[in-house]
Order: sequence, then structure tokens, then C-alpha cells
Amino acid sequence: MRELNGDGMDPAVLERQGYHLVGEGAVKPCLWLKRSLRGGEQCYKHHFYGIESHRCVQMTPVLHCNHLCLHCWRPVDEAIPLPERWTEPEDLLEQVLREQRRILSGYWGSDLVDRARLHEASTPKHVAISLMGEPTFYPHLRGLIKAIKAKGMTSFLVTNGTNPDALDDLEPTQLYISLNAPDEDTYRKVSGGRYWGRILESLSIMHDLRCRTVIRITLVRGLNMFAPEAYAKLLDDAEPDFIEVKAYMHLGRSRYRLQRDAMPSHEEVVSFASELSESIGYSLEDQVSLSRVALLSRGDIHRKLDKP
Repeated sequence: MRELNGDGMDPAVLERQGYHLVGEGAVKPCLWLKRSLRGGEQCYKHHFYGIESHRCVQMTPVLHCNHLCLHCWRPVDEAIPLPERWTEPEDLLEQVLREQRRILSGYWGSDLVDRARLHEASTPKHVAISLMGEPTFYPHLRGLIKAIKAKGMTSFLVTNGTNPDALDDLEPTQLYISLNAPDEDTYRKVSGGRYWGRILESLSIMHDLRCRTVIRITLVRGLNMFAPEAYAKLLDDAEPDFIEVKAYMHLGRSRYRLQRDAMPSHEEVVSFASELSESIGYSLEDQVSLSRVALLSRGDIHRKLDKP
């Protein structure tokens, strides 16, 4: 099993990969933001929830992660330790938004950019707390989410579920728990972690959270793409509003750990999602073939976001 050790990654490595370091975390423009600014396709969150990719800020308040997932495209192979001090949430958000504006400033000189979308991008409407690391290690996460909401923006928080105590009083617009295994043995193989009991506790807590909830399952062919009924059993108590079933994508650092044929086709993803929907009683609500993702829904929640 790979261990988190060492003195940490050189920040220059992250900067070369497009990460803009702010506070103890980072902000990074994603592929879909760039495509949207050029008038092109937007990411599946636009199709599912109405999030405009060019008005979305992708960030993290902390770079440290306690998992080393085989399918992760991020540079997680070298340990990034937890910092000794933390930036206050309002200051962190201001730094993030300032850096986002600086990133966008470089697009004004391009003839390929959709000017209307670039103007819109200057006023972000959404913050995805999901860039890298495990955000629940940030001790002021509740304050950060409140600061985002105070600015009239929506927020998606993505966690691996290993810090259940941090979830109780959080109210992002939408909270994700990544569940990438149907059992503990597979979890250890996929994530290199030892926190299965904590993840089960987080799933139990999810049922009572006062925000929209999502389980995200990333499928890797030959690794965790089996037993949809076992996934369904794990999710019975959690009762998430939505379940996203997504293909592993052969990108970034994951290419050094997995072969390209570990990436399922969209048809395989939809087939698995259909079996899962039958096991748990959710409806197959939507799908986006370009991203190889399918959405399951309880059916009583309005999908499109219209307020923080």
C-alpha cells in the first residue's frame, strides 16, 4: 500500500500543471471553462444542474489528501502535508476570486473567445470545492461555504467521506461523497485508504443533511465495475438526491497507474447505471456521452440550480 510520507511536493510542480496557489490551496481553470469561453460545449454539470462552465470557479482550500486513488488524475503520488496555519475563509475566497479574474484576463486578447461569455465569467456564479485534496481538512470550511453563499454564488463540495464529523453542520448548495467501491477490500485497492468505517458513517449522516446530496461513483473497468446491487445496499441509508455514475478518464497522473483500457465506454456506464437504478429504485434521469456520465434521481428534486 502506498503511504503518505516525505516532505511534500515542490509547489513549482503544481504551478507547471496549471494550479494557481492561493492560501493553503489552489484554483485552476478546467478544460470546460476554456471550451465554454470559446463558445463550445460545457461540462455535464451544465446539462444536469444548469451550471455555466465559464462562470464556475474550480478551487480547493487544502492540497492534502488522505487517499491515493489509482484513477485520480491529480498529482497525488507525492505527499502534500497539512499546513501549520490557515487562511481565514473570507480572505481565502477573495484571493480565489482575484486569482480567477487574473486567469481570465489573459483571454481578452484572443479572437477565439466569446465576448459575452467572457463578460459573464468576470462575475462567477458557482464555486466547485473539488479541485484537489480533501477539503474537509480545512478547519474553516463552514465559513468558506457561508462566504460563498453571501456573495450570491452556489457551491458544490466534493468529499471522500473520511471525515464524517466535518459534515454535520455544512450546508453547501450540493454535497458530493465519492464512493468508488462496493466493499472494503475493493476500497483498499482503489484508494489505498484505511477509512472504510468512516465512509460508512458519512453515508449514514448524509440522510439527515440539510442540503442537496449526491453520490458519485467513478467506474474503472477491471477494478470496481461490478456488483451494482452491493453499491445500492450501501446507499439505502444515505438516500442521496442524485447518483452520478461516471467513467474513469485516462488523464493526468492516472496514466502511470492504469492502462487506457481501464476506461469504460459510455454504453458500459449507462448499462451499469441502469442496473444500479433497478437495485435502488432510482430513475435514470439523464446522460452525457461526451463525459461518459449518467445521472440517477430520486425523482422528487428539481435538478436545475436557481439559488445558492
